[in-house]
Amino acid sequence: MGKKGGKPDEKATHTQEEVGAQGSAQAQAPLSSRRTSGRSPVLLFRIGDLVFGGRPGRLVDGSREAYTNRPMSDTVYDVIIIGGGPAGATAALYTARAELKTLVFDKAIRAGALGITGKIANYPGIKEVLSGEELLRRMREHAELYGAKFIKSKVTGTVLTQDPKQVFSAEGEVYQAKAVIVATGSMGRSHTVPGEQELLGRGVSYCATCDGAFYKGQEVMVYGSSEETADEALFLTRYASKVFLVTPKPKLDVHEPMHAKLSEATKIEILTKTRLKSIAGEEGVDHAVLIKTTGEEKLPVKGVFIFTQGGKPIIDFIGGQLELNAKGGIKVNEEMVTSVPGVFACGDMLVREVQQAVVAAGEGCLAALSADKFINKRTTVAKDYK
Repeated sequence: MGKKGGKPDEKATHTQEEVGAQGSAQAQAPLSSRRTSGRSPVLLFRIGDLVFGGRPGRLVDGSREAYTNRPMSDTVYDVIIIGGGPAGATAALYTARAELKTLVFDKAIRAGALGITGKIANYPGIKEVLSGEELLRRMREHAELYGAKFIKSKVTGTVLTQDPKQVFSAEGEVYQAKAVIVATGSMGRSHTVPGEQELLGRGVSYCATCDGAFYKGQEVMVYGSSEETADEALFLTRYASKVFLVTPKPKLDVHEPMHAKLSEATKIEILTKTRLKSIAGEEGVDHAVLIKTTGEEKLPVKGVFIFTQGGKPIIDFIGGQLELNAKGGIKVNEEMVTSVPGVFACGDMLVREVQQAVVAAGEGCLAALSADKFINKRTTVAKDYK
């Protein structure tokens, strides 16, 4: 993917203690640590004059992969949109029509609230009853028609306070853009299980793409019910000797083609109607405690990957770089402008009282118009595009 990201000779961090001891002007200890949406701690790091945020990865031999040593794309996009739901897809349509080079990060079409909605009968202009997934697919195809590019990937960190801004993917690549629109929805987890935070980075993970290779030849567990959960479980079969796919539901919320892929994967064992109670271990994960219909059971595994959903805004990759509102969503003005110039936010992750696809789409439109205004240094938003 070309040159290395950031300043090639400056590493972001090792362990917090190591960096603090170094006292380097280029690499300092985390400026802050906070928990967001019941997921991993969110860290702020300073590298020179830059501050960036994200979730810590798995610690390996006492060190953390340096964000600034990741491969960086030579392309500078006009706009990177994080999230491909109704807000993100609509924003992509408008930025693409404005002839802005647009890249959209999205985990999966069924990763958000609209994608898993069974029936939609009140979206303007759509007379027939259709699934949320089909509506979202049409919105994406419309944006792609004008040149927007969608990639299936998870964002693990960002640098929003510099120009160009940087977005880190789970695959270890760094993407650059003049403006960023955040539209990640509000399906983040609101609570954790005992042992989860204590063993985070030492066997507990939220990203198989990031950490899967550390479990070569070992047994692991994946917890959740979504299409994303199934994707991550399949990915782990490249490395793990056995993957237990555990869901609290009677069956996974996935399409038949995915069911077929899972049934063909000999390394995967699916456990339904089973809840994750806790995770135990000293230096690393030793086992997970499951609650089955027959009672509690210990599952000996070395890794636990968690992909359950909740109702909190998904902002852990931002790392405190943006000001939040009183409800924990990103604070914006009437034009979807955040506290950082060139960064915009829209959709359910703003934590509005009303959460409807049409409202999210409208906010996506506003965010896109504001991004165009920012990039082209307009004093007012464009009324329409040729």
